[in-house]
Amino acid sequence: MLFDEILETPLPYLAGPQAVADATTLLEKHGDDACFEAAIRAERYRDQGNAVQFCHWRQIERLIVLLASPDVTGTVH
Repeated sequence: MLFDEILETPLPYLAGPQAVADATTLLEKHGDDACFEAAIRAERYRDQGNAVQFCHWRQIERLIVLLASPDVTGTVH
């Protein structure tokens, strides 16, 4: 993913530590395909009509993009 695309992607909302745990688990298990796995899970929940889990996995997808990027995004304090 290009740096410009990262800046265009909305920053994820982290509802709690489970979001980070899910993202790191997918990164460990699927490596470069972790983002695709999160997208697949989001689509599955969307198809089931489970909006809460759909939103959760979409946020995980965004978080994985940020975690996998070598660039700093957002404000640096």
